Amino acid sequence: MKIITSKIHGILDYLTVIFFALSPTLFHMEGNLKNFTYALAFVHLLLTIFTRFELGLVKLIPFKIHGLIELVVAIALTAFSLWFNHNNNTLGFYYYLWIAIVIAIVFLLTDFSSNKEAGN
Repeated sequence: MKIITSKIHGILDYLTVIFFALSPTLFHMEGNLKNFTYALAFVHLLLTIFTRFELGLVKLIPFKIHGLIELVVAIALTAFSLWFNHNNNTLGFYYYLWIAIVIAIVFLLTDFSSNKEAGN
């Protein structure tokens, strides 16, 4: 059941960027974990800004491609969580594992044909 529209997805994307940007402070992250989380916030912000949907600002990336990129990110974050686990970083393991799960769920629940922007 696809219950998330493109507009709601955009709102979730901007909230995700804020969450990523605040996470290093909220969870007392350090080193690679902190730097990677800030980088992820920046990349997710760029993806959202450049997506062709209601809340995109530049509208270059089709919404369906945006979704596929997020699916790839969810898979990559699962791998990163395992890397953090291998390096005895329990916070990094659980943080990125849960983030990957949430991104995958949002992907599965998003109606990528709901976009009202022309050209999608």
